[in-house]
Order: sequence, then C-alpha cells, then structure tokens
Amino acid sequence: MGIGLSKKNKLIFAVIIIGLIFIGRLFFLQIIDQEYKITADNNALRYQVSYPARGLILDRYGNILAGNETAYDIMITPYEVKEFDTTEICNIFDISIQDIRSRLETINKNRRQIGYQQVVLVKQASYRQYSVFAEKAHKFPGFSSIPRTKRTYPFNAGANLLGYISEVDPDFIRNNPKYRPGDYVGKTGIELSYEDVLGGEKGYHIYLRDVKNKIVSSYKDGEYDKEAIPGKSILSSIDASLQQYGELLMKNKIGSIVAIEPSTGEILTLVSSPGIDINQLASINLHYNQIVSDPLKPMFNRAVMSPYPPGSVFKVVNALIALQEGLLQENTRYSCSGGYHVGRTVGCHPHPSPIDLPQSIMMSCNTYYCIAFRNIIDNPKYKNVAEGFNRWREMVESFGFGNKLGSDFPSELGGNLPTTNTYDRIHGKGRWRSLSIISLAIGQGELGTTPLHLANLAATIANRGHYYTPHIVKGSPDTLINQDFAIRHNTMVDPKHFEPIIEGMYRAVNSPPGSGATAWRVAVPGLDICGKTGTSQNPHGKDHSVFICFAPRDNPKIAVAAYLENAGFGATWAAPIATLIVEKYLTEQITRKYLEEHIINSNLIPISKRR
Repeated sequence: MGIGLSKKNKLIFAVIIIGLIFIGRLFFLQIIDQEYKITADNNALRYQVSYPARGLILDRYGNILAGNETAYDIMITPYEVKEFDTTEICNIFDISIQDIRSRLETINKNRRQIGYQQVVLVKQASYRQYSVFAEKAHKFPGFSSIPRTKRTYPFNAGANLLGYISEVDPDFIRNNPKYRPGDYVGKTGIELSYEDVLGGEKGYHIYLRDVKNKIVSSYKDGEYDKEAIPGKSILSSIDASLQQYGELLMKNKIGSIVAIEPSTGEILTLVSSPGIDINQLASINLHYNQIVSDPLKPMFNRAVMSPYPPGSVFKVVNALIALQEGLLQENTRYSCSGGYHVGRTVGCHPHPSPIDLPQSIMMSCNTYYCIAFRNIIDNPKYKNVAEGFNRWREMVESFGFGNKLGSDFPSELGGNLPTTNTYDRIHGKGRWRSLSIISLAIGQGELGTTPLHLANLAATIANRGHYYTPHIVKGSPDTLINQDFAIRHNTMVDPKHFEPIIEGMYRAVNSPPGSGATAWRVAVPGLDICGKTGTSQNPHGKDHSVFICFAPRDNPKIAVAAYLENAGFGATWAAPIATLIVEKYLTEQITRKYLEEHIINSNLIPISKRR
C-alpha cells in the first residue's frame, strides 16, 4: 500500500511550490530581466534618440545622386533654460526674431506638460551654424544638440525623381506607429518607394538623472544603449549625366522625357518639367508653399501622372493589332486624298499615295489608320461592334496601356483606356459604331497615356513584342529588387509582325529629304534610330509634340519617349530632344551642336503660363 499525503501536508506542499514560483519570477525580473530593471528605474533615466544616417542613392555607375551632410537639431529643456540673448540665437541660425519668439511661446504654453523633456528649437542647423553655437554654448544653459543628417545632391539633377524627405505628422504617426515626432521619412519619389531600405533604424543612449533632473552619467556605462543602424544605399538604374542632360534640354518647356533600357526595363532617365529646384529639395519645408502655389505645378510628376493623348505614335499599336488579326499585310496599300472622308472627315497632311504599311508609319498617314481601325472594330468574325471593340481593347492592354505598369515609382497612374461603358454613356447603349470612335485610330479621343507608357511602348517594339516592368532600382548587395521586374510580359501580337513596324520607324528617321519621312531631320549617321512622330491635338491651346524611338535597330540599348505640351509638331521639338538623348547615351557626345543649342535656348512655355 502506497504512502499518501494528508490534506494538511498537501496544502503545505502547494504553498511551498507557489512560493518557489514567486521567488523564481522575482529573481528573473530583478536580476535577469534587465528590461524590467530599466523600466523600474525609468523615472531616473533620460533617453536620447540617436538618428541613423540615411542610405545614399547612387546612379547606375555608382555616382552619388543623394548624399548626406551632418546637421544638428538644437534642443532645449524648458525647465533648465535661463534668460538668453534671442538676437544672438537668431543671428547664429539665420532665423527671424518673430520666428524664434513664436517657437518659444509655443514651448512655454506647454511648459508643464513638457517638464524636463527635450524639445526642438531649431531643426537641421548646418555644421557651420552648429560650430558657432558650440563656441558660445556656455551662454545658453538648457540648450543641447542632436546630430542629424541632411540630404545633399552632388549632381544637381533629378529632384522629382529622387523625391524629398520631411518630418512625420500626427496623421502619419497614427498610421505608422513605429515612428515618433521628430522622425523624417521619404514623402515622394525614390525616397518614399524605398523608405524601408534607406531609412535605417534609430538607436538611443540612456542617461541617469539626479534629483534636480540633471544628467549625471551614462546608465550602466552604456550597457543598454542601442546604436543606430544606418540606412542601406540604393543603386538606381538612373544615368546621372543623362538625367542632367535631359533636364537641360527641357529647360523652359512643359512635359517629360523617359528613357528605358529595353532588355531590362531599367529607367535610364525620367524628367518632368518644370520640376522642383534641386537646391530647394533638402529644405523643402521652407519652400513648400511657394512650390505648391506655382501655377506650373513643379511637384506634379508629368512622366508618370499625366494622362496625355498619345497622338500618332499610337498608330503603331493599331497597325500591330490589325496585323495580328489578319486584317493587314506589310504590302497592303491604301490611298489618301488629304484625309479620311467617310461619315466625318479626319484630315491628313500631303504625302505620296497610295502607300503600304511601312510607308504609312514613315509618313504618318491618318487615312491609312482610320481604315485599319475600322476593319478591326467591324471585323465580321465578331458578332457586333462592342465585341470587336473589346477585342481591340484587350490587345491594347497587353502593351501595358490602361493600367499602372507596376513600376517602383510611387505616384504612377494608369492613364485611361475607354470601355464599352464609356461609349454607352456618351452615345447611348448600342447606339455607337466604329465611326463614332474613329479618333482612337490616330491616338486621340478618350485615350490617355503617360510618358512612361509611351517609353514602354518604344521598348516593347524594340524587343519585338515583350517588355519588362519599368523600374528605377538595380539589384545590388544592399538592395534586392522586386523579382516581378524580371518577368517578361508578352503582348498578344506575334513577334513576326513587329518587323514591318520597325522598318517603317527606321524609314521615318533615316529616309532622305523629299521622301515624305516625318523625322528625317533628326537622323544621326551610324545610330540606326527607329522612331515615330506624333502631334497630339489639344482643344485648350497649341497641339502637343510627341516622339518615341529606340536605337540601334538591332540589339537596342535605349528606348525614349519625349512629350512636350503646347509645342506643335512632333518632328519639330519632341523628335530632336529624344534623339539628342539617344545620341548622348550611345556616344557620350553630341554631333548636332546647332540643334542642341537651339533646343536649350528655346522657351516653349506659353506666355500666359510663364512665371
């Protein structure tokens, strides 16, 4: 028979076990778990945040696009501040007496709540200002400083592309609880897209305070301090020199240039003009009101946000769809007598007639594409116009139009690709025909595309029917790119149909004067540029100038779209700018100096819009 415990002994045993558990837990909290110990001592501790250096943004060759310089936040502890010379502080930090008084009044109003906490008096003072202050620090009890970093831009280019950083606001903190007042984050551009990579991780130093709340020493010799972890640098796909050159060409012009490496989808340059002055970027808060009130909208990134009508450059898409549908052959010839005169007139410029497919691209014939488009929409293999239109729309979508391309640029928009519902609303359900939407034949009407879409179109043609999602960052040891960027996106058009289109684009640039070629003036011997001009109708003023191209014809290295608002013919302005970009990238020099000077010195901003 086993020996059992009496009820009394069981009770005693249970009490002993519970006591041991409590003792063990107390030992763990007080001896082992230092986090608890720090928390218990918290009333006697002061935490000072250590801010990390932000990661660099480099161009594709390792040149610094966005770097760092040391800056300082000047802090005050209100209960420790004595009377001081506000004029001297104003002189040191180049701020007005009204500004410093306003800041001090705000701090004094909240003096009791602030207590012995540190608050910012001057944000991101320069090293020069800090040095002067440090020499006179004895005059300012209760003042201290925290090292920060401030962006610098050695290449003086790419403000809209790079984006700006700014202090977080309460709304941002509510949605992102890991951030605290005083933290800075990327708000636009690459700075925003790659905030998690560039931002780094804050650290802190813990100090002991005495009964008068003065710091007496580091807590436990810094054993529990946490060092800040600097942000990682990013190797972008941007060519800094090309970006700089593109912005020079777009000076005093409204519009955009986008250049892509067709074989990878890497964006080589992305210019939006007018853009933010790079000299204002590091101190954006000082200039923000001025920037946002500018009628030319320098903060609006036209390259990825403006849904422009593509104009005649879209003819190549309609040609490819007609080829795929078996409605067009390379040798298909149509006549043109100054325009398309069926039901309504779509005018066309004088050129030889009749012409085949490559010639129609070379000469940019409107009549040819009105016929081709109607054949697509009215194709008898579809039961009605809506079904034919939906097939057309599906194939247009396969080129990336009508949706965001999925780039790593945060403000990218998808443009506009109309649906049957669009025309049901405009004309009434079942009451519209191919003639009702004939403007789509020449890239007008309800069609809206961004310059990024158009550059991607040029890259797709260069690749003979596929593209890679355009993106701004290259893979590097510090930066892993989205693997989706390596996915090949095939259009619904067979690669064999691209050759007659490329032949037409080649002839448009490289045919001799008098041939009817729309872009013969911008040919560069030896580069084999293939291009398509466009003049986009604008009901609100002068037409827009458009050009897409790639080079060389075989094994293309660069694809470009240039879009200039209110500039007129595509051959006159967009084509020279785009081909100068090509020449600069492929040869690192410019042979057409006369053309370059003409472009740089021209002001195409309408007089009514000039600053």
